[in-house]
Amino acid sequence: MLRTVSSHLSLDVRAPLEMHLAVAVADGAYDRSEVLTVRHEDGPLDVLEIKTGHGGRMHRVHAPAGRVVVDYQATVHGLADPAPVDDLDLVEYRRPSRYADSDRLLAFARDQFGGLTGHELLDAVVAWVHGHVTYASGSSLPTDGATDTLLKRRGVCRDFAHLVVALMRASDVPARLVSVYAPGLKPMDFHAVAEAYVDSGWRVVDATGLAPLGTLLRIATGRDATDTAFLSSYGGTLSLRSLTVTASVDAVPAPPDGPALLR
Repeated sequence: MLRTVSSHLSLDVRAPLEMHLAVAVADGAYDRSEVLTVRHEDGPLDVLEIKTGHGGRMHRVHAPAGRVVVDYQATVHGLADPAPVDDLDLVEYRRPSRYADSDRLLAFARDQFGGLTGHELLDAVVAWVHGHVTYASGSSLPTDGATDTLLKRRGVCRDFAHLVVALMRASDVPARLVSVYAPGLKPMDFHAVAEAYVDSGWRVVDATGLAPLGTLLRIATGRDATDTAFLSSYGGTLSLRSLTVTASVDAVPAPPDGPALLR
């Protein structure tokens, strides 16, 4: 499989700051060629790569005031191996977190999914979220968590993923959020999906149903959006002028038999 992805960010930095970018494809068992550039209106800026968990790569940039443009392009050939299983992950990703507040959903998860385990539980959670939450661009706040999404019954991809993650954790199953490039996604953007530890492996699911699962390219993995944001800034102020994401694939693979089966 050959996938080509890119992202373009135009930023107005109002005061000098440190920013962290999570736009690069994670390390994996595939061939990758890529270019990342960060340019200020006065010239290129230095970029420092920092390794994060699960193959992720964050890039740190110190930016002065002015216009800053970030461009990333990558061509990836092949597939990654199944995500490795780490004992610490199975503990950490069972706990509540900022946006996947599973401790507030224990009674709801028990009432809706009590008695289900394994892939049957995961299928039921994904089906419930897909059937009860409406995808609506701009309908949620950056501070909304899983409980907010459950109450509002609308959101964007990260809200769907947070709710799946929280409901799985509330059912005592480790689950986490993954930011991805998603060839075939409509509308095209950075995308968020969930991974749950089911049947001795990490299984990827997308309750929005908007992206072919077999084409996804991992960017960042973590507890929730806290760990996977494509842009964070510290010490100054900035505004995002524009964001363009592209992702294409030479051939879309056949879908799996069910969302719990794709590793």
